[in-house]
Amino acid sequence: MEELNEQQQQRLEKLHALQDGGLHPFGTRFSTTHTLENILQSYTDSTKEVLEGTSISCTVAGRIVAMRRFGKATFAALQEAGHRLQVYLKKDLLGDQSYELSQSFDLGDWIGVEGKLFRTKTDELTVEVHRLTFLTKGLRPLPEKWHGLTDIETRYRQRYVDLIANPSVHQVFRTRSRIINIIRSFLTEREYLEVETPMMHSIPGGATARPFVTHHNTLDVDLYLRVAPELYLKRLIVGGFRRVFEINRNFRNEGISTIHNPEFTMLEFYQAYADYHDLMDLTEQLFHTLSLEITGGSTVVYQGQSISLAPPWRRVPYLDSIIEVNQLNPEVLSDQKIAADAAKRLGVDCAPQASHIDILINLFETTVEPTLTQPTFITDFPLDISPLAKKKEANPALTDRFELFIGGRELANGFSELNDPLDQRQRFEAQVALREAGDDEAHYLDEDFIRALEYGMPPTAGEGIGIDRLVMLLTNQASIRDVILFPQLRPDRPL
Repeated sequence: MEELNEQQQQRLEKLHALQDGGLHPFGTRFSTTHTLENILQSYTDSTKEVLEGTSISCTVAGRIVAMRRFGKATFAALQEAGHRLQVYLKKDLLGDQSYELSQSFDLGDWIGVEGKLFRTKTDELTVEVHRLTFLTKGLRPLPEKWHGLTDIETRYRQRYVDLIANPSVHQVFRTRSRIINIIRSFLTEREYLEVETPMMHSIPGGATARPFVTHHNTLDVDLYLRVAPELYLKRLIVGGFRRVFEINRNFRNEGISTIHNPEFTMLEFYQAYADYHDLMDLTEQLFHTLSLEITGGSTVVYQGQSISLAPPWRRVPYLDSIIEVNQLNPEVLSDQKIAADAAKRLGVDCAPQASHIDILINLFETTVEPTLTQPTFITDFPLDISPLAKKKEANPALTDRFELFIGGRELANGFSELNDPLDQRQRFEAQVALREAGDDEAHYLDEDFIRALEYGMPPTAGEGIGIDRLVMLLTNQASIRDVILFPQLRPDRPL
């Protein structure tokens, strides 16, 4: 247990004084008539004369975040859910006992007040308090300069302090909730059924990623936190559902960065009788709808860049984009040595024994992705990196797949689903060979999923959209940690 500092010790003494005086320092139920947000929304524009003429009563509660004492009167600022309202405590109105109680308040304490709205001489909307209720004693002082808490580590590790210190953070997470609700409405209006699929899988699948492993004691089997819900959602299409979606967590045992968190939120949706062109059209509509609802227009500003989300968006084949951006000879696509030489000339790191496809992947990720500021669908991915996508009829070396890039990063991945069980088995077996050769992100062989395909899956298109990155875009946040309430961090071990 950490040693108490002087301020904490003083707060403990006040706690005991409250108890000795017969007050409960950790109160129970308190009925309010308004939230602070209600008051501000309803009466911010009300003049002093209007408030005096209508005598508006209210009962509100909040955390004390500022106090100014003037002998027989005290002004305090209450904060709740990122909103702040001033209250006026006057000895003549409260009586000696209640006012004396108010003089023992500390910043961070929670109180409830009942009174009437008025405007001060400086025209600030204020509650004149007629009745005071103590709700909760804060035993730990707010951090130094709490009103401008900027230490990144503290903000993410102690999000509760961040929410107190930076009211604007509330708005980011309110917007996140709105985004998810708009997505739900958008899909349900188009007859998609929201479903829930397992979070623990006996065989990890649906994405190229390293899984987290856990153990079920009763069954005595290892299980994996899901890397994607894809294979279960496609089982539902096999079973006869026409359109399904799920918004839930995925877990990938990989690096942590400004765009990666091991636990993240994904939207995945699947539509029978559709192909990847249909989903590109739908994605344009969804993002444009979100932009209109959240920002009021078709353009968002992200990290100083103006981005138009108005359809239609550019569509560029994967291999063509490498040639186009770097102005390379098309022979780079068919000759490994030419590709390796081009990568070296462009300063793109590749392992000495890198395969041709790995060199092309490095070229794309290093030289193409950063250029994709405006919404761009990169389409027709090579078969080698698309084990679950349908082959293109015109060129079986490519697939009917797209990835959406905005602001230089991937936000969505979709394709016409592979529904040929024989082809799927061959691709799984190729992935198993990669895994046996040391690729711990390669897919496992899922016999039950192949069995499901053998019952017949209609032509289907599916897509995944990263909710966290989408929220980053629409709230102009530079780091994924700014849109996840409790991001993953190294353990906070005491020295």
